[in-house]
Amino acid sequence: MLAHEIIKGRVLAGESIGKTEALELCAAPLDELCAAADVIRWKFCGSAFDLCSIINAKSGRCPENCKFCAQSAHYHTNAEEYPLLPAGDMVALAKHNAENGILRFSLVTSGERLTDAEVDEVCERVREIRKNAKISVCVSLGLLSEEQFRRLKEAGVERVHNNLETSRRFFPQVCTTHKYDDKIAVLKAAQNAGLSVCSGGIIGLGESMEDRIDMALEVRSLGVRSVPLNVLNPIPGTPFEHNEKLPYDEIRKTAAIFRFLLPNASIRLAGGRGLMSDKGKACFQSGANAAISGDMLTTTGVTIEEDMKIVKKLGYEPQLWNA
Repeated sequence: MLAHEIIKGRVLAGESIGKTEALELCAAPLDELCAAADVIRWKFCGSAFDLCSIINAKSGRCPENCKFCAQSAHYHTNAEEYPLLPAGDMVALAKHNAENGILRFSLVTSGERLTDAEVDEVCERVREIRKNAKISVCVSLGLLSEEQFRRLKEAGVERVHNNLETSRRFFPQVCTTHKYDDKIAVLKAAQNAGLSVCSGGIIGLGESMEDRIDMALEVRSLGVRSVPLNVLNPIPGTPFEHNEKLPYDEIRKTAAIFRFLLPNASIRLAGGRGLMSDKGKACFQSGANAAISGDMLTTTGVTIEEDMKIVKKLGYEPQLWNA
């Protein structure tokens, strides 16, 4: 029996595989690896497909130097700059998305962290969203404290997002203005406040497959069960603007290996999906089972209407997973 089939059997039996086995999977024939990942996805997640959307709630002039980001003040890009959006704008988009089948709505802000006053403003907006739209609310607000997360939970937030971005080893090649452990501390603070967490990263930064596997193992160790898989969209003006775009087969392989490592997680295609010729359809048959729908923070995504057609065609059912 081939190595990937043996490893699949162990995962289906409830065993957690490690780095050595994950690296072995890299040598498997791609179509066989992806088919095996899809079997694992079906066993642990069934037909559930977790669709969320995001709003760029505060944009630009971020003091952090993440080399992929158009909103960093360290680089010269065409990203918009504006303070926290009014409640009306957020409520209107949340209602629109909910009415069109989106189940989760995330408020994303630029910057290292929000101030206490801004957190209070976000709490007010969350209350308005929950009052006016039938949708779960997630936030991605930077390096907040447990106390701030408790206030957000009281306002109606259910999940906190903070990407690790990559492996601990490769992280200094991506950002130097904060540390990997700062991100881990945020996830733990959110969990301590009673919130679920969402954390993944970006591929195509120049990292190795080993780095991606290390990141997946890190989020697994933290109990994360919503894992965004972004693909770098090289932004002019950023240090990564000349990075070569990843071949689609490499993206499929990464999604499949993540499914072996994270059998019961939502593996969520996020940024960069709009660059894929099939909008990620092949990845949704290779282990991925969730997506961010609509536009990303500073780039165009896939419309909700397109996504609903893809989800239906593949036999998935939109539902909150690991809420």
